[in-house]
Amino acid sequence: MKRAVAILLLAMTAPCAAQAPATGDPAAAANAFYAIYGPLVGKGGGIPDTAARLRFAPVLSPRLNKQFADAAAAQRRLTAKVKNAVPPMLEGDVFSSLFEGATAWKVGACQITGTTAHCPVQLSHAAPVAAGRAPAKPANWRDTLVLTGGPGPWKVDDVIYDAGFAFGNTGRLSSMLAMVVATSP
Repeated sequence: MKRAVAILLLAMTAPCAAQAPATGDPAAAANAFYAIYGPLVGKGGGIPDTAARLRFAPVLSPRLNKQFADAAAAQRRLTAKVKNAVPPMLEGDVFSSLFEGATAWKVGACQITGTTAHCPVQLSHAAPVAAGRAPAKPANWRDTLVLTGGPGPWKVDDVIYDAGFAFGNTGRLSSMLAMVVATSP
């Protein structure tokens, strides 16, 4: 009897698989995300199309991948219903606070709590230099990538828009995607 109680107590205190630590470094996973993101900045914006979602799929969490797929389907339904009479519900870069997106980034020290990591990212956007004009001063800001892991590698699960731009994204990426799905026909 004592042995059965001891085994039961041991089983109750052992970490479950869902709480197992993630493998790898969340900062490295964040940089892997930006390696995919960088070449896509300025090529569309809004909800990523199918090809872009396939490129991002390995670095995004299953939850965020599903949210993007659901938001894309909601956008298609709305576009069909109104026969292209309204612009997309989300425009511009959805992965950063700035509409134009980031042209440079530096991932900071990630804070890990269980299976979640918050990675601050210093971002900047330098506009292309027009012929005969001096380069514009770049916009600089900070956002936070939220990564999830365990068991397995770290994956981007959300973006917290920290910049506070007057006309930029605010709140969280996941909340914007949920709004698209909730307001679509």
